[in-house]
Amino acid sequence: MTTAKGSALELGDIQAAALEPRPTPYAGSYLALRIDERGQGRELLRRLTPALDSVATFDPRRQVSLAVALSFQGLRALGVPEESLATFPEEFQEGMAARAAELGDLGDSAPENWEGPLGSEDVHVVLAALAPDDARLETIVLLVRDALRDLPGVVPVWQQDVHVGPDEKEPFGFRDGIGQPAIEGTGIPGTNPREVPVKAGEFVLGYEDETGDVAPVPQPEALGRNGTYVVFRKLHTRVADFRRYIHERAADRAEEELIAAKFIGRWPSGAPLALTPDKDDPELGADPERNNDFLYGDDPQGLKCPVGAHARRMNPRDAVVTGEVCLHRMIRRGTTYGPPLPPGVLEDDGADRGIMFAFVGAHLARQFEFVQRQWVNDGKFIGAPDEKDPLVGGNDDGRFTMPRRPIRRRFKGLPPFVVNRGGEYCFLPGLSALRWIADLDT
Repeated sequence: MTTAKGSALELGDIQAAALEPRPTPYAGSYLALRIDERGQGRELLRRLTPALDSVATFDPRRQVSLAVALSFQGLRALGVPEESLATFPEEFQEGMAARAAELGDLGDSAPENWEGPLGSEDVHVVLAALAPDDARLETIVLLVRDALRDLPGVVPVWQQDVHVGPDEKEPFGFRDGIGQPAIEGTGIPGTNPREVPVKAGEFVLGYEDETGDVAPVPQPEALGRNGTYVVFRKLHTRVADFRRYIHERAADRAEEELIAAKFIGRWPSGAPLALTPDKDDPELGADPERNNDFLYGDDPQGLKCPVGAHARRMNPRDAVVTGEVCLHRMIRRGTTYGPPLPPGVLEDDGADRGIMFAFVGAHLARQFEFVQRQWVNDGKFIGAPDEKDPLVGGNDDGRFTMPRRPIRRRFKGLPPFVVNRGGEYCFLPGLSALRWIADLDT
């Protein structure tokens, strides 16, 4: 185990895409590759690594980035020695598909229903390219195509184009990507001024985390240090089902908007219920200095924001034991794909639309998997063990409670509004680690 308590972050070795905020608006593309010939896979890393920005070299004025992530099977395909592979955590070695029951990926979200080749052993490398517009994205795409030239042993197997508009709204029509943590030692500010910076070891391997220790680092140190884990999930959204469910239970349009906001925890503009519980406030929602400046401690019963609302479940802030939230904090990047469903439409048009989610953290088990298992798909921590997250939980005849005076309102029969179409656990190596892998001679 590497012990680096108190050491300064090596920002020049950490891939920028791991920590740097994304631009608004932006266009992007995810590309999965299969490695059939390890020598050519290593050559691809040699060609791509010089084009990758580190946190230290990232230019916020350009806001163009490329990330290179590797699955466990990808590390094996590249020839990383078995003794090194054995030092990765069990959940990473098994991969997302094998952990489906643990994650609540059942029914329509079960791996047998995933979009191929997601969930198979053919996803070895995941490239994520992002830019403020299509023109600048194309420069990254051309760079990747050039890197793949004359490498028939590296095969593209899947691609997903993504985008985020100026309003940053996800397919359900709500502003997204607001709540991000501050990370100690990076100089990158968080979005909640009431939240103290989280220890760097929660997001980057080789540094002290919130427990006061250093997480096990894959060995040798040249491979694991300054890396992190990324969880990719393609989440198909059933927007028409969501709208219709609420429409059928609301007296008028105003009540529709209120019920939807109670499910989410924010209004469409991004204004939080914690600050404006009765009506939307677009000016507040658009203000990055205020739209995340709140806690939940003054609302224990959830009269302003229901304790089971999606946003409150994903980040309970001060509504759970002090310090516990930091152990489960993640960097969350949500990116829209597919065309929006036109406003007011209540019937599905058959289009594939949703969110490509990327979760970044150094602890797969107690960050992503804990949140999925305990906060998304179990209600014990909020005193409602039979309730799941109303938006992304594995609901099938689900329930949701909306506290109010004099009588709370309970919703039943929630269908799954979000279905996982596939994903993978990946390792995002440091830049020196990518060079180490590229130089292997196994």
